[in-house]
Amino acid sequence: MKNLWTGLLLFISSCLFAQDANDAYIQFNESLDVKVKQLSEPIDLDGYLDEAIWKSAYDSTNFWQFFPTDSVHSTSRTELMMAYDDDFLYIGVRCYSTGGDFVVPSLRRDYSFRGSDNFSIFFDTYKDKTNAFLFGINPYGVRREALLFNGGQSGDSFSMAWDNKWYGEAATFDDHWSAEMKIPFKALRFNSGSEDWYFNCYRNDSQLNEISSYARIPQNLFPINLAYVGRMEWEKPLQKTGTNISVIPYLATDYYRDFEQPEASPGETGFAVGGDAKVAISSGLNLDLTLNPDFSQVEVDQQVTNLTRFAVLFPERRQFFLENADLFSSFGLSRVNPFFSRRIGLDENGSPIPIRFGARLSGKVNDDLRIGLLNMQEGKQEGNSLPGFNYTVAALQQKVFDRSNVSFLFVNKQATNTEESTGDYSAYNRIAGLEYRLASKNNRWSGKFFHHQLFSPQETDDKFSQGLQLEYLRRRYRFEWAHLFVGQGFDAEVGFVPRRDYALVSPEMELFWYPNGKSVNQFGVNLDTRMIFNVGKDPNASDAVPDWGVAEREAEMAWTVQFSNNTQASFNSTLSNLTLLNDFDPTRVQEDPAAILPAGTEYTYATFSMGYASDLRQPFFFEINPVIGSFFNGTRAGVNGSLTYRFQPYGLVSIDFDFNRVNLAEPFEPVDIFLIGPRLDLTFTKNLFLNTFIQYNSQFDNMNINTRLQWRYAPVSDLFIVYTDNYLTAPFSQFGVRNRALTAKVTYWLNL
Repeated sequence: MKNLWTGLLLFISSCLFAQDANDAYIQFNESLDVKVKQLSEPIDLDGYLDEAIWKSAYDSTNFWQFFPTDSVHSTSRTELMMAYDDDFLYIGVRCYSTGGDFVVPSLRRDYSFRGSDNFSIFFDTYKDKTNAFLFGINPYGVRREALLFNGGQSGDSFSMAWDNKWYGEAATFDDHWSAEMKIPFKALRFNSGSEDWYFNCYRNDSQLNEISSYARIPQNLFPINLAYVGRMEWEKPLQKTGTNISVIPYLATDYYRDFEQPEASPGETGFAVGGDAKVAISSGLNLDLTLNPDFSQVEVDQQVTNLTRFAVLFPERRQFFLENADLFSSFGLSRVNPFFSRRIGLDENGSPIPIRFGARLSGKVNDDLRIGLLNMQEGKQEGNSLPGFNYTVAALQQKVFDRSNVSFLFVNKQATNTEESTGDYSAYNRIAGLEYRLASKNNRWSGKFFHHQLFSPQETDDKFSQGLQLEYLRRRYRFEWAHLFVGQGFDAEVGFVPRRDYALVSPEMELFWYPNGKSVNQFGVNLDTRMIFNVGKDPNASDAVPDWGVAEREAEMAWTVQFSNNTQASFNSTLSNLTLLNDFDPTRVQEDPAAILPAGTEYTYATFSMGYASDLRQPFFFEINPVIGSFFNGTRAGVNGSLTYRFQPYGLVSIDFDFNRVNLAEPFEPVDIFLIGPRLDLTFTKNLFLNTFIQYNSQFDNMNINTRLQWRYAPVSDLFIVYTDNYLTAPFSQFGVRNRALTAKVTYWLNL
């Protein structure tokens, strides 16, 4: 045992004091300057790079590997060129490889970076190393765009839901592919008179299994990290591009029938007219307006099996809420978010509530200050006898030091038109919050401290939340400390706060190992511990745990392996000890009312799981995650994952699955919980798509079929036809129809 501890200490010491290359990368990147020439002749956008400007433009070829290693120049040659005129920024790129067998999973816009050949470039137009605009293209000319925020520190700092009008074409050859991108300055936000921007670009070469980037990035980070950038200098300072107003009207019609309400037969038809507008108040500020918005074309939520005691968070997908969404939604932590835009226009079941109108002003006031103002008005909820509500949100973000900021948030939910409203509601629900978000220049320190205060008519204790998250990152190790307090009175009605009346303490440590062999690319060991204290202010909770006593303890050890052939594996073990503060049925399907785990009972259990993800470059790829262990007073065994087949370039057919066998002590009945979701994603052309998604969830006795046909008949202008069907799946239900809907919607993007 003594030798074991000695070896462990020596290994940790070697990791802690090993040379850290991150600082050298930052120092190197400060000299990555690119001159951007002004055009004297037009460019024919065909992807062939045969115009004279491309021959004289600055040709940057000195890319660095990001994967499989980050210490050498890339094997595959990438030539990057940039030029501009009064209205557009032009990007030319030539990507060499070992042949012409490029991987392009489908023709759908907004493809995934992993598992395909593609090139992406992002622009930090305000040079704050916090926010950026990203544009990408693949060998077939399929495009994607995204917003980067929070410094690009994690995969969650990337949103492809943003949409805008720009142009791009590509051409393929025997040993390379090339592309031309034409980005309107009106699609970007920047200061008039800008002399330079920060940028970086990265590429995935599927044949060489290599990811490379212009600015050198440590491989334990993400290629979107904004601490590692080059600088692009304009031949002449940029000027404002003139009036920038876009109007996006829509027409929609639908048919809906509820078969569980026979009196509603034979169904209802509807017709709606509305639209959005985008007005550039300045080069940095944008005003979004919406009137009678309709989100019927938005893809349905992907259902999940929930064996926890708390609600599950589903992402925002509605276009109106997405640009600069981080300015409003990045406050707090994932389990205590004071503003969650899905609370507007959607009820607790995800069903739509009519929104009458809305406005949002967001963007940069100057290089250091971002602002966001949002106001939306809901209609009455007749079925629940609830009034309409008005939502006002204000956010300020002031940059301090090199990459950090101080942020302020105010949220107000106000009941309106309360006449004849007999439902249970609060006249108002308000939150004011202050945060300090840390991101050091050398990318070692990151985190946040926040305090959010709630104001409401209810007289309850502790109407606030407060937390600290602090991370220290080096090449070979990472430490994190987090603590959190969520008061019983912190009932944030426009936020996501699934649990209250607790305090959390969570230290975490992770070590990284980069072996010299050819098989394993990276190995990591993570230890995450959590202690949750019961504050004791909830009158409905059990008093089995004393005030400020420990209600839960959890320790999780994880081993992750990334192989050089693009596959990944993981091994996890979790030990949990908790005392229930409320009655709970983990299965959510027991028919016997007595089948509950009573409040006040204590449980200790251990869970073991594994995971394996195959190479996404192959025509058939899969992910599988088996789990087994004790579970409360019984056992749990299950498996989840997905199987996908790619028939390039026309689409994917896949199936998501989740199976759990839960066997608890009497009076619980053993149950098998299924979730299965076949999906067909067809892309007939780059403008015509068909997506069919089937979801069967035994926890909710429901099978959902959602089919969406999309025709992009003009840039950012679409015709949608959406069919939705829901069926009963309970025993003896014979798959009876619950409800059925058919919607047609047409939108058009008009620049004024």
